[in-house]
Amino acid sequence: MTHPPNGSTAPPGTPGVPPARPAAPTMPALPPQSGPAAPRPTGPEKPNSAHTPAQTPSPAPPRRTAWAEGVDTLRAAATTEPGRLRIIGAVLALLVVAFGAVAAWQMTDRSAAADDVLNSSQPLSASAADIYRSLADANTAASSGFLAGGQETEASRTRYEADIQTAAEKLVTAAANSEPGSPSADTITKLNKLLPEYKGLIERARANNRQGFPLGGAYLRYANATMQDEMLPAAKDLYTKENQRLEADYADATPYPWAAIGLGLLALGGLAWAQRRNYRRTNRVLNQGMAAATAASAVVLLWLVVGHSVARAGLDESYDHGVRSLNVLNDARLASLNARGNENLTLVSRGAETKELKDGTVVDAFDYDFQREMDDLTKKLAAASALADDKAGEQPVATATGNMEEWKVRHLAARAADDDGNYQAALDKVIGSKSDKPTGECFDGVDKNLALALAHEETEFKQSAGNGLDAMTGLPVGAAILAVLAAAGAVLGVGRRLSEYR
Repeated sequence: MTHPPNGSTAPPGTPGVPPARPAAPTMPALPPQSGPAAPRPTGPEKPNSAHTPAQTPSPAPPRRTAWAEGVDTLRAAATTEPGRLRIIGAVLALLVVAFGAVAAWQMTDRSAAADDVLNSSQPLSASAADIYRSLADANTAASSGFLAGGQETEASRTRYEADIQTAAEKLVTAAANSEPGSPSADTITKLNKLLPEYKGLIERARANNRQGFPLGGAYLRYANATMQDEMLPAAKDLYTKENQRLEADYADATPYPWAAIGLGLLALGGLAWAQRRNYRRTNRVLNQGMAAATAASAVVLLWLVVGHSVARAGLDESYDHGVRSLNVLNDARLASLNARGNENLTLVSRGAETKELKDGTVVDAFDYDFQREMDDLTKKLAAASALADDKAGEQPVATATGNMEEWKVRHLAARAADDDGNYQAALDKVIGSKSDKPTGECFDGVDKNLALALAHEETEFKQSAGNGLDAMTGLPVGAAILAVLAAAGAVLGVGRRLSEYR
């Protein structure tokens, strides 16, 4: 039994019925979208910039510094042999020029300091010592003239005036060479103010002494107090400051120029390395430019070391056998002058000035100071004898020592007479008489021989310091010139190699 197909669609092949169209493909279902539906375009539209997302321009590369570009240039140059040669030439020239510049600078400073030692600081130190000596000797001459009585001798008066004149002249010289506002300038100003005051006190003492007034002794003691308490300490301070200035000049002149020596060794090492490199690459033993640069640099270094060593030796000798001896001899001379002044004032004061010692003993103040100065003189003469390095320096010191020993003996005799109440006998033993040899004779012998020793040591100082200064003559200029020639030789030597690549 045949059943008709369900549905209203006719089966295919049925007469009078057209064939059915194939079914359209089914689109996949879209997931539900949230929000309002986008409007459909009704026609062709131009893109709207308002609805197009903005495109961010790519950032410009950072600007490179000149240093970075230079480093890149050098790096690029170092990859080629001509570039390496240029770099080597520049470095060698820089090393040699730096060596010459530092050598010239350091030796200029040392040469100037050595010149100051010879022509400035040591003469000023000697002038300060002369100021001290002149003031102390003037004080001694004034007291010696006072002891002679109302009519002082022409010799003591002339000596006093000469000492005052010398002190005034040396103060003018010291003032001209001191820096304004410096401690030395203040000390010189103080001495210039006190000098006329001291002279006025001495003249009052003389005027009263001529008339036989005891007030003359009081004025003389006051003048001596001004000299001992104010003027001589100020002169000693000036002398100390000038010696410190001399020490500073020696400290600037003698150190080795280590910076220049180090750069010189570095420059020679660089030149040797460059020539060895050139030999290994070309088998050429000699590069004339670099050889000339090496020779010039070696000459500068040798001149620097030898010249400064000779200069240092001369300056050290001038200090050890000149300045040290001069300082000791000056101190000895000042001690003798102070001792003589105190010896005179012992008789002038006649016991008016006393001093109590720690054990309760009361002694004459001026005689106590005399003993202290004589002890100092003994030590200084022993030190001067030990520093003397030849017979010409030893002889006057030995003679001064003999005079000092005799002085002590005669002084004891004078003190014994004064202690026994025989003032005239004590006075004769100090200033002299027909029957007595005075202590002043011994003092004059000490002073004269110390002056001879000072003159000898001054000559030795000038000779040694002059030799030291001469050893540095031309070294700063010569080092600079030779360094420039060495730099030129290094550049020419490298240029010769560069020409082979053209």
